[in-house]
Amino acid sequence: MNLFILALDQGTTSSRAMVFDRQGQAVAAAQQEFPQILPSPGHVEHDPEAIWSSQLAVARLAIQRAKIEPRQIAALGVTNQRETTILWDRDTGRPVANAIVWQSRISEPVCERLRREGLAERFREKTGLVIDPYFSATKIVHLLDSIDGLRGKAAAGQILFGTVDTFLIWRLSGGKLHLTDYSNASRTMLYNIHTLDWDDELLRLLDIPRAMLPEVRASSEVYGETSSEWFGAAMPIAAAAGDQQAATFGQACFRPGEAKNTYGTGCFLLLNTGEQPRHSRHRLLTTIGWGIGGKVTYCLEGSVFIAGAAVQWLRDGLRLIKTSAEVEALASSVPDAGGVYLVPAFVGLGAPHWDAQARGAIFGLTRGTQAGHLARAAVEAMAYQTRDLVDTMRLDTGLPLSELKVDGGACVNDALMQFQADLLGVPVRRPAICETTALGAAYLAGLAVGYWRDLGEIEGNWSLDREFWPTMPAARRDELYNGWQRAVRRVLE
Repeated sequence: MNLFILALDQGTTSSRAMVFDRQGQAVAAAQQEFPQILPSPGHVEHDPEAIWSSQLAVARLAIQRAKIEPRQIAALGVTNQRETTILWDRDTGRPVANAIVWQSRISEPVCERLRREGLAERFREKTGLVIDPYFSATKIVHLLDSIDGLRGKAAAGQILFGTVDTFLIWRLSGGKLHLTDYSNASRTMLYNIHTLDWDDELLRLLDIPRAMLPEVRASSEVYGETSSEWFGAAMPIAAAAGDQQAATFGQACFRPGEAKNTYGTGCFLLLNTGEQPRHSRHRLLTTIGWGIGGKVTYCLEGSVFIAGAAVQWLRDGLRLIKTSAEVEALASSVPDAGGVYLVPAFVGLGAPHWDAQARGAIFGLTRGTQAGHLARAAVEAMAYQTRDLVDTMRLDTGLPLSELKVDGGACVNDALMQFQADLLGVPVRRPAICETTALGAAYLAGLAVGYWRDLGEIEGNWSLDREFWPTMPAARRDELYNGWQRAVRRVLE
């Protein structure tokens, strides 16, 4: 009987499921968007039930499209939008409120209080993170403070917290498993990345009951099984990892110094730094990449909040395009951006600025500006923000970047990838499978059950689709990037 691995990839704007074979090739896939809830400027929510129903639906559909039986799934792996915070009732299983999405700035007042109390360095030392609404901890505080009686219920163990992986695994297991993995735990601003445990001092400072937190397990390990009601047969649940860590694993960045950038709703550049955490001097994040077989791999990360989401804004907000795929043609309708820069600080700016109050702006508009210039500026903003991260990472490590592996939905845009290579001055390498987030979750699950023997076998599966070499003159590169830096400075004023 042929066996396969099922990966559940729960993202910010859609839920995806993919079935992989032993060569790491996608046999089938299914994807479904779900609504974004925007109650106020800078605040983003999701309906947890929409997350669950869409993820379950695409998992079933992917199995159906693969033309296999559920018993042919050797293991299931989960990867997820990170930091997004869900609280639910242990007994009823019902969420107590909408999920607060990683992009949301709603808990900035809590962060500001922590900064005023001089706690920034304390949190950074223990968690590797900056104090920012991005992370789960202050989102939990906001919910506990906003809903009457919730804190008491949480202290009594009646209310459970989870990032999206935890919520999905809890539902998939029929409420038997309340757990997360090292990578997701390290994004909560509550987890000590040195002791590998929830930090009691940080919990006390935030008044978050430990009873509501999930157990932290390895990223590749058989946790339990799905309830047979969901697929007609039980499947081993054998992996969990935050989406960016999963993508780094899927890109086979197994050695210190190897890096990848994901172009999705946001942009996320991760650099493998090995088995010891490496703290940033320039406001990058120290995070756990994954934990396997008793060993933990650490990464440095630069996080951009708005990348592909700017294209969605062109589609849904300005209605310049009907589908996101149309942006490449519209951007190519002009030879360049015509001096237009879009700084997409719709929910503040992430690394290396970490300014929650910044808001988006467009610079360089003239009477000659066309829709194509705006589209090109939105696409190029992904490359500019990535250059910001690469330059910062060079400062932190002293290591020159010799190449950049890329993935995510927007990496299929050839013009963007060429512009990225030009802007960085190094080759950009796109793999044959761009959906490396799902692939990474599949690899982690497969390793746990012996479907793949070791990292060497996985590395052998990586194959190149196309390599983009820089062709832009250095003077032109500097001119364009200097213009971007001027635009960002004006947004930060």
